Amino acid sequence: MNQNNNKTIEDVIASAKTYLHEEENLSLIQKAYEVAKEKHEGQFRKSGEPYIEHPLQVAYILTTLHTGPNTIAAGLLHDVLEDTDMTKEEMTQEFNSDVSEIVDGVTKISKLKYMTKEKALAHNHEKLLLAMAKDIRVILVKIADRLHNIRTIEFHDEAKRKRIAQETLELYAPLAHRLGMYRIKAELEDLSFKAIEPEEYYKILDDIAKRKAERTEDIETMQAKIDELLKKYQIENYTIKGRIKNIYSVYKKIINKNKKLEDIFDLLALRIIVNSVEECYHVLGIIHSVWTPLPMRFKDYIAVPKSNMYQSLHTTVVGPGGKIYEIQIRTYEMDQVAEIGIAAHWAYKENAGYSPEKEQIEITNKLKWYKDLTTYVENANNEDPLNSIIEDIFSANVYIFSPKGDVYDFPAGAMPLDFAYRIHSDIGNKTVGAIVNGKIVPLSYKLKTGDVIEIKTSKTCLGPTSSWLKLAKTSHARTKIKAFINKKQRDEIVAKGEEEFNNLAKNLGYNVASLDDKTVASLFTKYNYKNVEDLFWCIGKGEISAISAINKILGLTDTKLDDEMALKQYSESSSDQRKRSASNGYGIIVEGLERAKIKLGNCCQPVLGDEIAGYISKGNGIIVHRLSCPNVDKNGSERFINIYWDKESHGKVFDTTLKVEAFDRKNLLADMINILNSCNVTIASVTSSKNKNGECIAKFKLQVANLTDLNNTILNLNKMSEIFQIERLYK
Repeated sequence: MNQNNNKTIEDVIASAKTYLHEEENLSLIQKAYEVAKEKHEGQFRKSGEPYIEHPLQVAYILTTLHTGPNTIAAGLLHDVLEDTDMTKEEMTQEFNSDVSEIVDGVTKISKLKYMTKEKALAHNHEKLLLAMAKDIRVILVKIADRLHNIRTIEFHDEAKRKRIAQETLELYAPLAHRLGMYRIKAELEDLSFKAIEPEEYYKILDDIAKRKAERTEDIETMQAKIDELLKKYQIENYTIKGRIKNIYSVYKKIINKNKKLEDIFDLLALRIIVNSVEECYHVLGIIHSVWTPLPMRFKDYIAVPKSNMYQSLHTTVVGPGGKIYEIQIRTYEMDQVAEIGIAAHWAYKENAGYSPEKEQIEITNKLKWYKDLTTYVENANNEDPLNSIIEDIFSANVYIFSPKGDVYDFPAGAMPLDFAYRIHSDIGNKTVGAIVNGKIVPLSYKLKTGDVIEIKTSKTCLGPTSSWLKLAKTSHARTKIKAFINKKQRDEIVAKGEEEFNNLAKNLGYNVASLDDKTVASLFTKYNYKNVEDLFWCIGKGEISAISAINKILGLTDTKLDDEMALKQYSESSSDQRKRSASNGYGIIVEGLERAKIKLGNCCQPVLGDEIAGYISKGNGIIVHRLSCPNVDKNGSERFINIYWDKESHGKVFDTTLKVEAFDRKNLLADMINILNSCNVTIASVTSSKNKNGECIAKFKLQVANLTDLNNTILNLNKMSEIFQIERLYK
């Protein structure tokens, strides 16, 4: 039967019986079919066939992958929760929780509406991968579901065909590839390519067909010569066969490498399958002793397997008549893995020790990248794990070695800090240098496949700075660097606030040791401070003054100064025990002056919550500056007075400007604007440019109510992995 022939439950059972023999397992599959048939009764596919044909096809594909009876049953039932009245609880009761959990996982993925926009696609990646991290069988069912859907895609209109095919190319084919399922990956790619670019598909198909007779003759000639050689050297029980290149991979080589069809070497391809690893290398030596290998075309995936478990020797030689042949040499076990991927190692075994957990452990041990995936997801906490997973794992194409010989995969452009943080956060934070292939390299060195890297650390290293964000490619490393910098900044602000509080407490005779978290939480409920550190943090930021905090703790009230004495006393003393009032419209308190003339400094654009100082100007009243403003130091301290924000003042908005530096990509600015629109700020204007390195420099003039809203906005922007620096501008 060809792939599009209808399947019956008898076909599914017959295929399952090739590796399942216990009646209990076969009965479960039969029962799942009967329930699915009953629930889908009266439903039809676009082709006009009864809907049950689709679950039967999915289940049949799963049997060819030697999945377990629960997975096959889930394949038969995978649309029941979404398209019928059966609930998850009813399915658990009718079958078992294992079946219902798999079906529920597939259902959640199916409910995602695919859009061609980059973010929507990425969101689908995230959901799929998180589901996989929980139970990889969910992905197997979903891939089988997609394979049958793409086989019958001609029954949809053109727009939907292209949408489904594009999603398949960008999502499901890479998933199949990462699971080592070459045959399914190739079919997903070819059928999707056919739906998206039918003219290109048939053009390549016709070109290959025109050369088929010549290629067949060349392959048979080379096959006969290799056969003769292997017999001569007494190699036994081998198989030699031609290898078919899928059409989409040919198209990619034509486009990406600007080649003509006749220039693609592996159109003339042979595979030699032998019994052992030793024979693989023996046969390689025989081949190279007769035909000249092309430089840089030899790959040893036996010694260093691909991350999807693929193993084989690849060589390209100049064969008879000067024709170029690509030859793969592998064992029978390796060939099985190459064809059906994880199923070769993870086939269901009927024994008493079977459990879903045991299956998960087995596949985690086999697939290193999958183990990385589960680790990333477990460590993601509340952060979006999308970038770490997609960028750091799915796009990996650089393979490097640790000094112990362990293999690590990274995206192109990865640097030593990416490796350091992959090993451990403490290693990354203490990195002072890197040695690659025995030579010291800068941290900006871009890793290449085959590099052996060693990280040098120092206990005295002060840790990451913002410049490190440019020295890391992976989101995993950049996230760890940002976390360290944010914590360090918080620690410095807390220390500053603690010093202010302690100095004032000493002058007032207050015993700081008596201050505890419970006291802070009970006295500062309106500020939502939960502990002593929160209090010091907000004093350090200027959200509350040290004197206000101590007065609150001691239950004291302030005394009022005479208006005419206020400026004089402020120039002589920093005492903060005075009556505060704000009637200037900005929510700023000039202690002792009830109607002070106030103007916000254009140079630094302070907002409610900033640490501020007042400059006594000549004729313009008091100019409010952020304490960090360069004009504060430039103008000297004698004309500055202490001023404070009135926490009871609301309703005023403040202008401020953010400068954002980021690695450029398509739709970057639009995504930043979307984030800003979701925050509690108003965008007044936007400018964008590129520097000499091609990086995006964006400036956003914003209107904000307070520093908390501004800091939350900066925090949300920082979640974008492309952004490596955000700063508030001074004019």
